[in-house]
Amino acid sequence: MWPAELAQQTAVPWIAADRGALRLLELGITPQVAVGDFDSLSTAELKRVQTQVADIRYAVADKDETDTELALNIALTEGQATRVTIYGATGGRLDHLLDNLFMLLQPRFLPYCQRVRLLDRQNSLRLFLPGVHTITQEARQQYLAFAPLTAVTGLTLYDTKYKLTNADYAQPIMFASNQFTKKSATFSFRTGVVAVIQSHD
Repeated sequence: MWPAELAQQTAVPWIAADRGALRLLELGITPQVAVGDFDSLSTAELKRVQTQVADIRYAVADKDETDTELALNIALTEGQATRVTIYGATGGRLDHLLDNLFMLLQPRFLPYCQRVRLLDRQNSLRLFLPGVHTITQEARQQYLAFAPLTAVTGLTLYDTKYKLTNADYAQPIMFASNQFTKKSATFSFRTGVVAVIQSHD
């Protein structure tokens, strides 16, 4: 599920979580930092990472944080990143997918959640905090979904194909298969956290 154009994006800092380090090296990208327990790598694969990556942070396998959480924490605290794109977070095991989504709701990450995007070949997902937000339609993306991840009040979709006005929800809910009516869309809400997904078939 990694985007096909990933290999073209070499001019930005990279932090690799576990097997992501090998994946980046295979694409010709050398991460600045690799972090994890590296339990998904063979001895030969780990040796390659150790040879090519200058800064490797080893974590024990039995820990309370996932390797992705460790990588995100490095990006936000040490790297002072204003934008973070996480690749490889949505394919494979469902427990990993949900963990990568829910980690953004942790108190330490929530204030920075609007800086983070989960990206794969079909989907782009971002989280938003209360306020008025305008998003731009991304290239090739046909569909737009809104998913309150917590209790939400005052959710309004102003100019999407399917509109919503001042709606309150007590539990998570998904509004799938909406669409842009122009190149941007504006929405707002008063309390809670809302995930916005742009996608294509």
